Amino acid sequence: MASIFDILAEQRILDAERNGDFANLPGAGRPLVFDDELFVSPEQRMVKKVLRNAGFTPPEIGLRKQIAALRAEIAALEEGSERRRQLRRRLAMLIIQLQEMGR
Repeated sequence: MASIFDILAEQRILDAERNGDFANLPGAGRPLVFDDELFVSPEQRMVKKVLRNAGFTPPEIGLRKQIAALRAEIAALEEGSERRRQLRRRLAMLIIQLQEMGR
């Protein structure tokens, strides 16, 4: 159930919208970008930003990309081929590695 404050806030937002107060805001029509991670210390945020800018990706992301590429390659091969069996074994190993990283 909405409180009186929720109702008042909603009413003011609707009034402002009708008056055109939101019409010329900077960034209108573009998606919001949230760089801040609220539960991460400023030091950790800086480390993550430096690594991201240097092109570093966590190993899990690399494994997920390899898994996706292998799945696409397997889907393109004919059923029962030796190459497909080899790739399916490789895929199983990568999935196990990914699961082990999550532990």
